[in-house]
Amino acid sequence: MTDKLSSDALQALKTAFIYMPKAIDVTKYEYGEHYQVVLEHIETVKEMLLLNDVDPEEVYGEIDPQNTPNSSY
Repeated sequence: MTDKLSSDALQALKTAFIYMPKAIDVTKYEYGEHYQVVLEHIETVKEMLLLNDVDPEEVYGEIDPQNTPNSSY
């Protein structure tokens, strides 16, 4: 899929993304056998953001700046 999302759909995807778990936090211990599917879903959302010229790492600061650390490192 290479079509760009509408601005409303992109905003909704950004908002949903900030509430998704970070890939580093998705473990077999926390998510059981389902953990690989969760990682695939996170990657799919990241890919869609990138296809729409959005850096996934910048989304947190844009959507929820008061709860975003100054650095993700």
